[in-house]
Amino acid sequence: MKYTEKFQALADHAMSQVNSIAPDIVDERIAGGAIALDIRDPDEHLQGHIPGSLNISRGKLEMIVESKIPDLNTEIICYCNANNRGALSAAALKQMGYLRATYISNGLIAYKKLKA
Repeated sequence: MKYTEKFQALADHAMSQVNSIAPDIVDERIAGGAIALDIRDPDEHLQGHIPGSLNISRGKLEMIVESKIPDLNTEIICYCNANNRGALSAAALKQMGYLRATYISNGLIAYKKLKA
């Protein structure tokens, strides 16, 4: 998908504000208690996702995340298909006080490649 310059600049800024994690350590982090947070829309989630992930679409994230993940110290690994929405979500969570919000570098696409 071709993004507008302003959207990409916003996403790039978000990526500079939060850490990414490599897709090959996601399962280890989840086993250690991290929450994989699929921020794609529900129809995208139904088409495939990281097993056990929580789905909160990007458009509703800030409104409902506190009811789903009340502990601000929880490790949260945001992901979308690639990078942009995952990074935007992790940055928003950091602004809300979630201390350990990250995103998967290259998103679900990279994670699925490891599982193929």
